[in-house]
Formats: sequence, C-alpha cells, structure tokens
Amino acid sequence: MAKLKNIIKQLSEKDFKLIYDSLIESNAEKSAYLLKALRERSLSDSKVMAELEVNANAYYTMRSRLNQRIEEHLIQKMESPRTDILRKVANLNEVLFTNKRTISIATLQKMERELIDRDLASELTVVYKSLKKMNIHSPEYFTYSQLYNRHVAYMLAVDKAEDLLADYFKKYGIFFLSGENTERIGLGMLMKEMQNVARLYESHRLYVFKSCMLVFHRLFVEPDENLESEEEPIEDIFKKVEGIFVTYNLDPLYYHLNLVFEFLRLEYYNHYKVYRQAEKYYEEVNDAASNLLVNYPYYTFSAQFLISKIERHVRLGLEKELYAENESLFQEFEMDTDNLPMYVIYTTYKALSSYYSGRYDEAGKFLNTLLADVSIKKYTYVVLELKTLMALQFVMQREIETFNTTAISIMRGLRSVDEDESSSVFHFLKILKIAVSEAKREKEKKIMVVIPQLKAAKVKHFAPTRLVQIDEEFIKKLISIESF
Repeated sequence: MAKLKNIIKQLSEKDFKLIYDSLIESNAEKSAYLLKALRERSLSDSKVMAELEVNANAYYTMRSRLNQRIEEHLIQKMESPRTDILRKVANLNEVLFTNKRTISIATLQKMERELIDRDLASELTVVYKSLKKMNIHSPEYFTYSQLYNRHVAYMLAVDKAEDLLADYFKKYGIFFLSGENTERIGLGMLMKEMQNVARLYESHRLYVFKSCMLVFHRLFVEPDENLESEEEPIEDIFKKVEGIFVTYNLDPLYYHLNLVFEFLRLEYYNHYKVYRQAEKYYEEVNDAASNLLVNYPYYTFSAQFLISKIERHVRLGLEKELYAENESLFQEFEMDTDNLPMYVIYTTYKALSSYYSGRYDEAGKFLNTLLADVSIKKYTYVVLELKTLMALQFVMQREIETFNTTAISIMRGLRSVDEDESSSVFHFLKILKIAVSEAKREKEKKIMVVIPQLKAAKVKHFAPTRLVQIDEEFIKKLISIESF
C-alpha cells in the first residue's frame, strides 16, 4: 500500500478536497475516512481496519476502490488539455473557413507545436494537410508536403508497432502452452521486426512499445545470459522508459502502461531471484491484478503474474492465503474464454488456490471443467499435466479407484509423447503411485528417491505440477497410514 499512501500525500490540496468531497457526496464515508487517514495520519492497516470496523477482505476492497477513484480523477485531469487540442483539430474547418489566411496559418502552427508536444501523429497529419493546402502557392508547400508524408508514415509505423505487440503476446501464449521451438523462432522474428520498425524513427512511443516486447522477450524467451554484451541492459531500459513517462506525464496511454512496466520490473527481479526488490512492485501489481489480466493482454503476457503469485506465496509459506485473497481480488473479474492461454492459466490458478486451502474436491472440479470445456488436445503435455494435477486431488480425497483410472489414462498418454519432455509428469505420477500403493513400508524413502529426479526434469511448456509444493508436509499427507 506504500504507493497509494505516497500518491495521496502528494495530491494537491485542491485535488484532495475534490476527491474527498466526491466520496462524501456519493455516501462513501468510510472511503473518505480512509483517504483522510492515509493523508493526515500514520496508522497501521490493523488500526485503520479497527477504526473502520471492517475485516481484511473489506479493507482490501475499499483500498482498491479508493485507488481506482483517485486514478479516475487524475486521468480526467490529465485528459483536459489533450481533449482541448483534439477538439480544436476536430473543429479545424471552422478556423479555415471563418478566419483570414494569416490567422488560420498562425493557429495551425500553434496547434502543430501542441500536437508535437503530445506526440499525436494522427492529428498532426490533419494539421499538415491543411498547412500544405493553404501554402499551395508558396515555397512552404514542399516543406509541409514532406512533413505530411513523414507523419503519415510515422503514424503507420506506430500502428504497426502496436499490432506487432499484440500479435507477439498472442503467439507467446501458444508458445507457453506448447514449448515448441518453431513458436520460439516465430517470436524471435517478431522481435526483430519490432526492432526494425523502431529504428525507422527517433520516437519515444516506438521505444516504449519495443521495450514492452524486448524486456519480456529477454526474460522469458531469450534470457539475457544468451545475448551479446552490447545489448542495452534491462535496468537502463527501465530508467529510460520511466524518464519518458515523466516527460510525457499527460499522455493517457503512458499513464496506463506504467502498470505494464511495474509488472515487468516485478518479473525482472523474480527472474534474477532478487526477491527483496521484487516485493517493492508486487503489492501494486497485485492490487491491479484483475485490471492487468483483463485490459493488458495486448501489451504483455499478464497471465504470467498468476504463476509468479503462486510461486511467491509458496516461497514465503503463504500458499494457504491464496484462496481468501481471490475473493476480493477477482470479485469483478470476467474471463475471456477465447483467450485460451489466459483461461487455462487462470483456471489452473484457481484450482491450485483451492488445493492449497484443502478444498480438493473444488480443485478437481475446476480442472475437470477446464478439460471438458475447452479444446486443448493439441497441447498434449498440458493435458497430461492437468490430468496429473487432478490425480493429486483424488489421492488427497482418498478416491483411489478414481485415481487408478486417471493414472492409467495418463500412462497411456505418456507412451505417445517424447520421454524427455514428459519426464516431469512421469515422476510426479510415480510419487502418487507410491503413496497409494498397498505396500506400507518405506514409502517416504521411496518418494524421497524420486523427488530429485522430478526436480531435475526440464520442461519447456506450461507445467502446473511444478507449482505444487513438494515438502515434508506434502509427503506426510500422501502417505498417512490411517487414510488408506
């Protein structure tokens, strides 16, 4: 919540009063109290919750909605100068047909400067088209013709970059599920195409779009360790992008893309296991998780956050808290079932959250629904992974006959795929078979022999079984004698 507190403390008196008054007018007295408390007092979360008489989930929701209200106010404020210049461009004919030529040209030139400051390429083409027309008998005609042509080309380049970004993350989803090398090569080609487009112009917007792709590519597709030393360091990219966002702080797109780069910073520090730094970004990204998943798949692979969230909670021993957090975090979340990778990851995340809270029947239902509702047969390894995860739920519920039937189906599938690629599933299933076997002796010892083999298995595709915490508690649950 540190960032929310900082934002509230940095609000001008005018902005603070406007937000506070709007909360009071809309009968959101508790949110108004929270706003005032975070600005004027240094209270712990527990103290604020006690004064508001709310539980942790209600407090979390209130804090998230307050953050959203502040964002809406700041965006509206940000849009005002931009809206003003766009309105002027929309009413350009009124200027051209009702004013003297010298006044019209002066007005157009002023609009040109304002549009350049805001990097509004599309609107600039309208202004240059008008300046070109008004100077048809003047030597300036050639200059404005060149500027018009250049900005049309630049506008198309920006559109191309944005399309490449969306296409890249769509294809990354396929690669994430399949692990196919041909998909990796395709991602590399899109990365090169984006770099070529970005080289066409000295453009901060093209640099930001390229950076969205490049940082992710170097973390998840072609790790930095494999790159040439002259490549721009990721830390430097972050600093440059941050500078662009500060310089163009009235740009609404940059305002929203800041979340993408907070997510990328989180994943960057996770990648290099600098977890203390990662924690600086986790809470802000987590607060906006629903928004990140729904509204940002065109700018990053936002589903990765759910995997990182499970890994973080397991690392910190907080995995049992996932289920309770989901109630407030995703209460207004609407899943796009056409986005297959997102749907698979989100449903698996929900299943694992249920598993870690001991709701094995619910976890199994999530997985069964996923396998029944969507067609993922072409992602054979993912299907085997999900079936194995479902088999774990049967073991935990002591439904041994159902487990045995599922295990036979998994083994049949393993025979038709590459042995190295499927070794993770094979070893995980082996652990489950040892646990349910009739032989009572040395089960723990036998499982301990398999665990290193499981951890050593390399996987290139989405492998949800790797998100299961295999520790002493896990083994004890599997082999508890009284349960069989």
